[in-house]
Amino acid sequence: MKFIDYYKVLGVDEKADAGEIKKAYRKLARKYHPDVSKEPDAENQFKKVSEAYEVLRDETRRAEYDQLRRFGGRPGEEFRPPPGWQSHAGGFRATAGRGDFSGFSDFFEAIFGGGHARGGPAGFDTAGFEFRGGDFDGGVAGQDSTHRLDITLDEAFHGGQRRLSLQDAGGRTRSLDVRIPKGVTEGQRIRLRGQGAPGLRGGASGDLYLEVHIRPHRLFKLDGRNLQLELPVAPWEAVLGAEVPVPTMTGTVNLKVPANSRAGRRMRLKGRGLPGNPAGDLIVELKIAMPEEIGAEGRALMEKMREAIKFNPRAELGV
Repeated sequence: MKFIDYYKVLGVDEKADAGEIKKAYRKLARKYHPDVSKEPDAENQFKKVSEAYEVLRDETRRAEYDQLRRFGGRPGEEFRPPPGWQSHAGGFRATAGRGDFSGFSDFFEAIFGGGHARGGPAGFDTAGFEFRGGDFDGGVAGQDSTHRLDITLDEAFHGGQRRLSLQDAGGRTRSLDVRIPKGVTEGQRIRLRGQGAPGLRGGASGDLYLEVHIRPHRLFKLDGRNLQLELPVAPWEAVLGAEVPVPTMTGTVNLKVPANSRAGRRMRLKGRGLPGNPAGDLIVELKIAMPEEIGAEGRALMEKMREAIKFNPRAELGV
């Protein structure tokens, strides 16, 4: 007979309190419940989890089990109860009409006796596994689900409403009206309570998480809450300085370009990014734009500039 480490089965520390043990059990029970789980060997795993919880949730049984661990029990090693061992936790008697609970391990039966004394969460009948009574309140909570939500930058900036069509595991489609919060960011998750998978046997439904993805915008790039804009300026605007119009999410504003500005210069319009606390900024990067046609007069001016301005744009390259 192999010794079973019930703490390891539930994934808790041996000093875990009752609340931690219960939380770990609930999580694993939902994961492996045969009615809903797609995990390999779910039915067997569910038995192991139920058995571990049945021992550790009871103070007396847990104390006796801890004694056995101190006696020398090691996970996976052969184990025999100490001479004269008798559990004081109370026998596990089969409940009429509920089967003999033979799904529990030989180790469990050797230490505590067969059967099951109380209608607790580990209870399952011979017709299949089902939660009933006890600490689990007779139901299994539904699983949370995640759905991708693609929105525009305008929706992220201003907020809005969206009607979604969602398909459940059974192929049925339902419509859901969703409020998009103002200032939502890329990757943020919107939680909709109770809109996930339905629970079993009266258990609460899970939650639905909408993972936000913001589509590319024709003008602005998104960096967290900041917006980035490449702003074309004429050579003379960059050299002489100018006040130029700049598009924002709420309309056009004027930006003062300092004289002698170079391509790549970045300027910040505070608070013009996505709303929030604090709001993001609009980062404007200057780009020198050249006219497609300059004409004869323009070329003459360029010739004069070449003669008047001694400038090597490749000096930093060493040529």
